Amino acid sequence: MKLILGLGNPGKQYERTRHNVGWWVLDHLADVWHLGGWKSEGQAQSTHGLVGNVKVRLVKPQTFMNLSGAVLASHLKRPFWSPKTDLLVISDDVALPVGTFRLRPQGSAGGHNGLKSVEHHVGHRDYARLRVGIQPVDPERRIGDLADYVLSPFGKMEREEILALMPKFTDVAELWLRDGIVAAMNAHNGNTC
Repeated sequence: MKLILGLGNPGKQYERTRHNVGWWVLDHLADVWHLGGWKSEGQAQSTHGLVGNVKVRLVKPQTFMNLSGAVLASHLKRPFWSPKTDLLVISDDVALPVGTFRLRPQGSAGGHNGLKSVEHHVGHRDYARLRVGIQPVDPERRIGDLADYVLSPFGKMEREEILALMPKFTDVAELWLRDGIVAAMNAHNGNTC
C-alpha cells in the first residue's frame, strides 16, 4: 500500500494556516479520488481506497507538527512496505514562493519540524516529498517571526494560487503512485508556476 502523509496541525484554529497546506492537498486528493470520509486511526485521520489499481492511504497526523512522524510506526513494521518507494510526504516550504512546489526523492528536513519528525521515525532521509511554497511573492512583505508566519492564514490571493495548483498535485500524486518519484519529478519540477 502506498501512503501519502500530509503535514499539518490539528484544530480549527490551524485549518487555514500556511503550515496546514499538506492537509489541503490531502483533502483535495480524497475528493478527486472519491475515497470517502476521514476516520480516526490511532493518532491520525485517514482514508483509503484504490487509485487505478494501486492501494493508497491518505494520512493526516493528529499530533502537532513536531510529532508527525509517529503515525508511521505501524507502517514501518509491515514486511513489504518501504518509505523509499511507498511514502510521499506533503509539506509547506517557506523557502519556495507561493505558487511553486518541488519534488524530491530524499533530502534534508530544511528546518521543517514535521519533516524532522518523519526523518527521525523512518531513520533516514530516503522518502519522497512534495514541498509546497508558502513564501510571500511580494518582496516587500516581511516574514518576521517564522513560527507566527507559518501559523498565520494565507491572504486571499495566496490562497487562490495554492488552490490553482491542486490539479497539478493530483497529477503529481497519480504519477508517483503509478511510476514513482523520478517520473513525477521529470514531469513537474521546473514547471511549477
